[in-house]
Amino acid sequence: MIARIAALVLLSALLECEPLRAQTPVDLELVLAIDASGSVDFREFDLQKHGLARAFRDPEVIAALEAFAPAGIAVALVQWSGRRQQMVVVDWTLVRDRPSALAFAETVATTGRWLLGETAIADALAFGIELLEGNRFAGARRTIDLSGDGPTNAGGDPDPVRDAAAAAGITINALAIVNEIPRLDIYFAEHVIGGPDAFLLIAKDYHDFARAIRQKLLREIQGAGLAGREAAGPQLAEGR
Repeated sequence: MIARIAALVLLSALLECEPLRAQTPVDLELVLAIDASGSVDFREFDLQKHGLARAFRDPEVIAALEAFAPAGIAVALVQWSGRRQQMVVVDWTLVRDRPSALAFAETVATTGRWLLGETAIADALAFGIELLEGNRFAGARRTIDLSGDGPTNAGGDPDPVRDAAAAAGITINALAIVNEIPRLDIYFAEHVIGGPDAFLLIAKDYHDFARAIRQKLLREIQGAGLAGREAAGPQLAEGR
């Protein structure tokens, strides 16, 4: 897997040197990766899905899009679980204003669940890197936003993939859902998040997911400038 990521990073560097490659410039490329592993029951999965849809309908999120991302953000929604169990359920979409945010929210809300298995965070991150390196957008920032309720129990450790992503200028942020594993935030902080301005948020349970993902999305849209204003919040842990 490490060799695979190294190859992707090299490919990205070569493509950046290619003057004929046409890409759409955006302020942010964002992979939203939500947990569909066996520890997440169908009710909990729906709380993730609808919480994310609510975030894109939120007036403050829409205002942030229009104020801080005039070129828009390119967003893809991924479900992830075990090894070789990752799926793009909403393909790359340009979101830049209220109509496009509401349309994206509606698409998210109507997606089904396609996976159920182990928890392979390294594979999920590798999949996110591939999506960022291979899409039609050129983002000023590139971020993988991973949410989950447990540590890796399949595949390799996520640390090497995180480090390869950081070396390519990709940020990995995380949302730790801690109702079953109270110290999961520490695991995510030490082994998952990384790259420029990386951060971690905590959801107390799946009912708290909507609040946390809204806060997380706001910060990702607005960029590092929000960090100083929210750093004192109890749900925030800074990245490496």
